[in-house]
Amino acid sequence: MSAMVQLGPLMLPTALLLMLACVAAGSLAARWRAGSAGAGEMPLMRVLLAGLLAARLAFVWRHREAYLQSPWDVLDIRDGGWLAWAGFAGAWACGLWFARRRGPRRRPLLAGLAAATLAWTVGAAVLGIGAPAAIKAMPPLQLATPDGAPRSLAAFAGQPVVLNLWASWCPPCRREMPMLQRMQAARPDVHFVFVNQGESAQQVNAYLRELGMPLRNVLLDPGAQAGAYFGHRALPATLFFDAQGRLVDTRLGELSQASLVQRLGALRPAP
Repeated sequence: MSAMVQLGPLMLPTALLLMLACVAAGSLAARWRAGSAGAGEMPLMRVLLAGLLAARLAFVWRHREAYLQSPWDVLDIRDGGWLAWAGFAGAWACGLWFARRRGPRRRPLLAGLAAATLAWTVGAAVLGIGAPAAIKAMPPLQLATPDGAPRSLAAFAGQPVVLNLWASWCPPCRREMPMLQRMQAARPDVHFVFVNQGESAQQVNAYLRELGMPLRNVLLDPGAQAGAYFGHRALPATLFFDAQGRLVDTRLGELSQASLVQRLGALRPAP
């Protein structure tokens, strides 16, 4: 499940902060084992970069069909598409290969890699990275369609739901919207619900005309009740509910088609 930490005006993923902590822990361990600054850090940085590359490539391969439809998305690492197990496997394979050739730098390299691995394992367990979402039901909020008709989120019960919190002023919201519209058309077994946060019907209708695509299940939330209920002030935020109405996953930030497909796979179909 995605999580964020707010630092002033910035919203940073906890996974990114943990990754930086792992690099710091690995560097300190390598420096301590080498007995001098920098002696073991450069090989370690190369190994960790190889691990990041392996994590990304493994994710791309797993969701290759989605990336084939939009190849440039492979380079957009903002979609959160990584496989941690592949990253550590790649880092350790590269580290052991380097260790065979590095002589006196072998021990600092392996010490740094072990420290980084331990830091990630402990940090991920404490922060709940990769753990199932805490069970939280779809809120029975009473919202409205852009033409003023009342609509409750409870009306979407019985099928998996992808609940997208968005605003027309939000650049990543606008970038991901065409992809979400295509997926809505391709997956009638899933309710895609677009809950606008804090804008008027006039603003939303103007954006929908600009989008020029048929987008169903657009709802207005002028008081940003949904964002407050789930504790998400940053946009976009996309929440994934199974057919029983339980929150399964959350993505804070822009989605790619591949990262959306990954999360859809965790939703339980309706019985």
